[in-house]
Amino acid sequence: MTPHVYPRECAFKSIEDIKGKKVTVMGLGLNGGGEAAVRFFLNKGAFVTVTDMKTREQLLETVNRLENDKSLDLSRLTYRLGEHKIEDFENADCVIKNPGVKFEGNKYLAAARAIETDLSIFLRFTNCPLIAVTGSKGKSSTVSAIYYGLSKAGFKTFLGGNITVSPLTFFDEVTQDTPVVIEFSSWQLADLRGRGVLKPHIALITKIVPDHQNWYGNMEDYVADKRLIYADQDSGCYSIFDSGEDEPGTSPDRAQHPQLAEGATWGDLFASESKATVLRYGPKASSKITLGKLLVPGEHMRTNALNAALVMKLMGIPDERIKEILQSWPGIDHRLQYFHSWKNESGVQVKFYNDTCATVPEAAVAATQAFGCPVNLVTGGTEKGLDLQPLIDALCGKIKNQIAVKNIFLLAGNATDKIVSQLDKCGAKYFGPFASVQELMPVLKDCLNKMEAQKKDAEEIVVLSPGATSFGMFNNEFDRGNKFMAAVKESF
Repeated sequence: MTPHVYPRECAFKSIEDIKGKKVTVMGLGLNGGGEAAVRFFLNKGAFVTVTDMKTREQLLETVNRLENDKSLDLSRLTYRLGEHKIEDFENADCVIKNPGVKFEGNKYLAAARAIETDLSIFLRFTNCPLIAVTGSKGKSSTVSAIYYGLSKAGFKTFLGGNITVSPLTFFDEVTQDTPVVIEFSSWQLADLRGRGVLKPHIALITKIVPDHQNWYGNMEDYVADKRLIYADQDSGCYSIFDSGEDEPGTSPDRAQHPQLAEGATWGDLFASESKATVLRYGPKASSKITLGKLLVPGEHMRTNALNAALVMKLMGIPDERIKEILQSWPGIDHRLQYFHSWKNESGVQVKFYNDTCATVPEAAVAATQAFGCPVNLVTGGTEKGLDLQPLIDALCGKIKNQIAVKNIFLLAGNATDKIVSQLDKCGAKYFGPFASVQELMPVLKDCLNKMEAQKKDAEEIVVLSPGATSFGMFNNEFDRGNKFMAAVKESF
């Protein structure tokens, strides 16, 4: 696939130049990104058309927030909901693109005079120390830990990007002394290709595993977008990469990267390309920072905290203060989030965790190992072209030296259909698939009530960690997590 390259020139010469321009925001959505763009451009004096294939009724929550805000000049806002019209793209001075929409083959984007994103606008017109994070696993937890650490250490700082906060929401509060932490998805990075606006003070890539293969079709194209995060760095910047092994069969293709040695990993490729000062985490870590006991469970969460510690050290925070701060880090919503406890009829304490943002099989496998004991796992959903075998092997107890799953509860979806066929072959017992979390709850409760206390202070763990997407049953992974948590609290 030949990726689209955007021009270096911007549709706006300055922020002041936005006034009076016609701006089309493509995608209003429910997660705040489109809404933030509408607010930003209205406040800067633009005439805004917001267009979304979802209907007004589907987007009513966002629409109501905009229409009830007396600070906005709504006379300059036009809604085009339930459809796109080509003239909204042809006649706009600039289109603000949703990162979840492909440029390739999109007739509306092809008709646009100029295309920007919330991130490209932010990066063009701010000059702040940028801490940029991407990867496949752990990027949201990592940026959360970095933001928490910098804030507790006394920095005025902001967090945005793929973690569902548009940087346009804090655009006017940022100065050249304000460190900003941004989580970048591969799609958001792709939308910056060619613009020359991304030069992070610190760039960090978390563990790379196959993801979004239904979008990209292969690992090389997927990782090519990730590599953009350090492409324009220089020796005054820092790059932080993994020093551990890749998942079997997922390493770089040496035919495409002949400079690499046999057995080289994605981290090795990144390190060979970056012009910045390179640091490594994992088995061959550049810096050994001891954090001690953390509140968040699992070795993968410890890795995220250690990455945050390395960033904090580069920002001048002393080791002892880093340790003190990160030991109080509570983690983040929807990622191994502890949210409820309940005692069954035998006095067994049951703790419930929400890990809905585990949308790749490897992340769900990590959740099964995070607690040091067998868990009751709620998993499955809709596939996105990924190899489900790691999760299937974990559910079938085929992974050597790994803790087996105690009970398996499956949410319906086409990924689950493939998992079920393999579970049947290996003879693994499971409950479901369930067409809703409400349908799941009575079965889950009955199962948990049958558990007897084998010892004093007996404890059970229930964790939602799907290893698949939420499409079909839920609006998105956050909706899935919220509905699961609500159903648990109502039922237990």
